[in-house]
Amino acid sequence: MQIADIWHKLYLHRAKVIAGLLICFTLVSHAQSFLYARKNNPYYDEKRKITYGFLIGLHTTTYQVNYSDAFVTPAFDTLFAVTPTWRPGFSLGFIVNYRAHDFLDLRITPKVAFYEHELLYQFTDGTSTNELVETTMVEFPLLVKYKSMRRGNVRMYMIGGIKPGIEASGKKEIENVTDQLEVTPINLSVEAGLGFDLYFPLFKFSPEIRFSRGVMNHLDNTNNKYGAPLSRINTNTVTVYLLFQ
Repeated sequence: MQIADIWHKLYLHRAKVIAGLLICFTLVSHAQSFLYARKNNPYYDEKRKITYGFLIGLHTTTYQVNYSDAFVTPAFDTLFAVTPTWRPGFSLGFIVNYRAHDFLDLRITPKVAFYEHELLYQFTDGTSTNELVETTMVEFPLLVKYKSMRRGNVRMYMIGGIKPGIEASGKKEIENVTDQLEVTPINLSVEAGLGFDLYFPLFKFSPEIRFSRGVMNHLDNTNNKYGAPLSRINTNTVTVYLLFQ
């Protein structure tokens, strides 16, 4: 049964995997055509220490949960499992990039991100309850970008750092709702990813994929029926960024 369930999950995500591979193939093919082309804006990286830009991010995110000791008590004997699901979202932000070395940049990308997280509470009688948490976060990723040598109009890079964030919506305080899954208004994540700098005559375009893992416990209220079975919640996010500088 477990093997069948694994194959079922792989089938569900097959379309996402194929779409991601097609996007990567298209970007690599486009990058190869840039490799042997005439150099666009050849001194873009050398002539300016600080550059600016903006970004658009498309992400998919989920919670990772740990059960509490209360989960195995008679109070929750009808609760079978709490299962997180992946939900889409997007973000918008700005780029401030400082060239510290020929192959090393320091970068801050303040942005507003719109998240939806969902937990499925499954019960032994076959019923279930969906708990959806919608948050608007103001985030300040602090990143280090390690670049390869530029070849033609293409440069590959790796990027990583930390991402502190604070909730901007204040929905819980406004509505004074406590009978729901509650999370902390702040979060902290570590990030790592890779991308390509593609140089055009008037700007630089950088497609990038970045993985984010929350390192702090995001669970707030452990006293209501949604928080009591859990001891910890962490965020996991995969984001495709389109950066323009």
